[in-house]
Amino acid sequence: MSRTALIVDDSPSLRYLLAVTLQQDGFEVVEHDGPVQALLQLRDTPVDIVITDLVMPDMDGIAFVRALRGIDSCRFIPVLLATAAMHDSRKPEAKAAGVTGWIHKPFTPAAVLALVKRLVP
Repeated sequence: MSRTALIVDDSPSLRYLLAVTLQQDGFEVVEHDGPVQALLQLRDTPVDIVITDLVMPDMDGIAFVRALRGIDSCRFIPVLLATAAMHDSRKPEAKAAGVTGWIHKPFTPAAVLALVKRLVP
């Protein structure tokens, strides 16, 4: 059974690192450098997990997750928020928006895979 991950990040190097990590575990990976394009695709193409950055132009990761949760087919997709500086004050806001968990940058591929495997067996 094929699993698909969506990576949304304005950093090409982070998208690449996450994509290679997930592809080595058998995921098909879709990448977007911005949340607006990702939301358009999610309306038509289901995925098994979403990994998004917190700080992006146009829309931050928390606003992206709120919009994603407004799409019926995306209400229960696990969403991981990748960030280098997740202030404790924003964690309740992120959780309320529908974030499932956090990837703290810098991260190791093994740590990302361990977390993803818990959410998408």
